[in-house]
Amino acid sequence: MGRRLVPLTLDNLQDLPNRCRACVFWELDPVSGEAAVKAGTSALEKEAWISAVLLDWGSCGRVVYVDDVPVGFVLYAPPAYVPRSTAFPTSPVSSDAVQLMTAFIMPGYQGQGLGRVMVQTVAKDLLRRGFKAIEAFGDARWKEPACVLPADHLLAVGFKTVRPHPTYPRLRLELRTTLSWKEDVEMALDRLLGAVQKEPVLRPL
Repeated sequence: MGRRLVPLTLDNLQDLPNRCRACVFWELDPVSGEAAVKAGTSALEKEAWISAVLLDWGSCGRVVYVDDVPVGFVLYAPPAYVPRSTAFPTSPVSSDAVQLMTAFIMPGYQGQGLGRVMVQTVAKDLLRRGFKAIEAFGDARWKEPACVLPADHLLAVGFKTVRPHPTYPRLRLELRTTLSWKEDVEMALDRLLGAVQKEPVLRPL
């Protein structure tokens, strides 16, 4: 079974689940987000957000494929690009951290370690880019797939609570704790993912 994690771009945005392709929960502030939904422009706003972040900051997500079938994704960006984060009672995200916005694995592919591998892949990417931590708002009362990740899942993949809250705690994963992955992360990822697609090396024009 071939599995790979591919950077999110406008070209593979359509491989996200239907309800996520046009979701702007994180990408816009609550008022603008509601206005976009009412106007029917949320899909365009999503594309504009991804395009702007890619141009300004770089890779902001991964899409997970199993045998070329898209089965999940993860989105992340510095808090300055995530207007909704300021609406949470446990905000702001720390200035030295990138926010893990949301992630999803299709039913039938859950429980196979893909969630942990997604977090490891994001951590590896951010380590290369000089960041110290990933932070996320968790849902302590999570019951079904939504834009805010379940706090229990974040804790299970290594996050620690930095600001408690009965509903929306803020959690943090120190990237220095992943430094020990560097020696064996390739083998571990190969075991978990099978064929992992490497990002192409950028060549000068």
